[in-house]
Amino acid sequence: MDRREFLRQVAGWSAGALLASPLFQITPELMAAERPLPKVAIGTGGDITAFVQRVLAPLGGMKAFVKPGNRVVVKPNIGWDRRPEQAADTNPEVVKAVVSLALAAGAKEVLVFDNTCNEERRCYHQSGIKPVLEGMKNVRCDYIDKRKFVPVDISKGKSIHKWLFYRDALEADCYINVPVAKHHSLARLTIGLKNIMGVIGGYRGEIHQNIGQNLADLNTVIRPAVTIVDATRILLRNGPQGGSLRDVKVLNTILASPDVVAADAVATTLFGLKPAEIPATRAAAAMGLGEMNLARIQLIRV
Repeated sequence: MDRREFLRQVAGWSAGALLASPLFQITPELMAAERPLPKVAIGTGGDITAFVQRVLAPLGGMKAFVKPGNRVVVKPNIGWDRRPEQAADTNPEVVKAVVSLALAAGAKEVLVFDNTCNEERRCYHQSGIKPVLEGMKNVRCDYIDKRKFVPVDISKGKSIHKWLFYRDALEADCYINVPVAKHHSLARLTIGLKNIMGVIGGYRGEIHQNIGQNLADLNTVIRPAVTIVDATRILLRNGPQGGSLRDVKVLNTILASPDVVAADAVATTLFGLKPAEIPATRAAAAMGLGEMNLARIQLIRV
């Protein structure tokens, strides 16, 4: 296989689940080669549905990621039994907007799910995400089925070499990452890279030991086609669960990028922090999973 064909296949894998394979070792040097500056579109607006579409426009719109007939996974954070205004879960209106745009782009089916931390039914309903999707045709917002977790070898992992992943996430034609940006007591911040926790099984407490490298390892398995960060409300303290409205700051901001590391890097600045201060961002960038250097990110303000 020549280099051109190899890079073509790598680009194809990034549209859905990228399963590490011993036949194709993607080195950081190769991933950096011939890679244009990653784009991150960011802006502020009141009409969430229209604004998600405007943020995606500089990236080619949703049709750049979702193709007709695709089975699409939209992965928000639904981990906590919290109301939308408490900013512990992804804003349900952002989720609905992303799902609607995926359907408009021709998605055959859209799946929305998360492996919750609190009791799943309370999380799905209290967050507002399941109610806002009810009645939408070709959309499923199902609770996690524990039987669907399958072991995956993580050949590129430096700290983790095998873990359980959710089959629906692995088999999606297009995986869209829709995290909320918020404080995390161990990871410092939880944004796009940390959102991978919602598609893994097993004893997830182990991930919190050496959390930065572990999250980077997990992100070698599933590579989002695009990451859309909900920063309409951000949790400044007492994350990831939060609870007090005093810890919430309303920004009405959304940002998006095909590069999850770049998306996290830019979102980090909303908290007055630098990308290098977040262990998962540092580890993922070191593995060649994306760009964290703000000077090498093409920031597009919408």
